[in-house]
Amino acid sequence: MTFLLDTHALLWWFTDDPRLSSGARLRIADSANEILVSAACAWEIATKQRLGKLEGVPGATRRFAELLAADGFLPLSINHAHALRAGSFAADHRDPFDRMLAAQSEIEEVPLVTCDPAFGDFGIETVW
Repeated sequence: MTFLLDTHALLWWFTDDPRLSSGARLRIADSANEILVSAACAWEIATKQRLGKLEGVPGATRRFAELLAADGFLPLSINHAHALRAGSFAADHRDPFDRMLAAQSEIEEVPLVTCDPAFGDFGIETVW
């Protein structure tokens, strides 16, 4: 099965954070599953590091591609269909990263691994 990671799930995986649920951890660790990581996650991580809001993952921006490759995760680029859908969701949700992840989850027809209840407003499948 294929899954798309929310940024917090990705970071918690990288840092072996106990907040990552056992279900999410099992899905990510299962070599039979494809794990997608959106370019939106890289954008969000870089933004939060620049603003000083992200600690505990030193070098995450500099080593982003290396970290993904080490775990066998597949990068998911942002295309125009994703962007158009992210901008057109009726949900009153202002976070552009969340909007993009929801759009990619919907268009690519993959569940989003997240514990964020805000994704319920988008009508996408989430797992945790």
